[in-house]
Amino acid sequence: MRSTGSLTLAGVMVTAALISLGPRPACAASGAELARESRAALNSLYARQSSAKLLGQKAKGILVFPSMMKAGFMFGGQVGEGTLFKGGKVAGYYNSVAASYGFQAGIQKFGYALFFMSNDALNQLDATKGFEVGVGPSIVVMDEGMGKSMTSNTITSDVYAYIFSQKGLMAGAGIQGSKITRISK
Repeated sequence: MRSTGSLTLAGVMVTAALISLGPRPACAASGAELARESRAALNSLYARQSSAKLLGQKAKGILVFPSMMKAGFMFGGQVGEGTLFKGGKVAGYYNSVAASYGFQAGIQKFGYALFFMSNDALNQLDATKGFEVGVGPSIVVMDEGMGKSMTSNTITSDVYAYIFSQKGLMAGAGIQGSKITRISK
């Protein structure tokens, strides 16, 4: 049986590691800075994944979270802010927050992009007062193998997700809930 002291120490260590991964807190960027970081992350994704560029050409909107921070030891969480682009222009800012519980340990920094392929899927971002991943439109998480087989005829889901720029180590399995909410910048 673990003592409360060892769990507290682990929590302090995870928090310290999370703070050390970035030069600034994940939620401190101005709107202009966040838009620049999001656009740079999206362009970098396009350069590495031709399937992402294909999706971007057909998407009704693209929500890019350039820098997510995730940490956990039994209990975990992740947080970050992103920019929604419609027609290449900034259409809003969002935060993504997730909590998890289960066998997990580590710390990780990564980015992700959601490609909304229909107006209905895009409208759910604001209509539900917080888009909950796993509830609502179907989401396909893309990997390199799937991306290589994608053509304009095989794009059939509501939302496609790409995870990119992973740094750090996070291992384990658990239950996670994630929510994306519009914010003011």
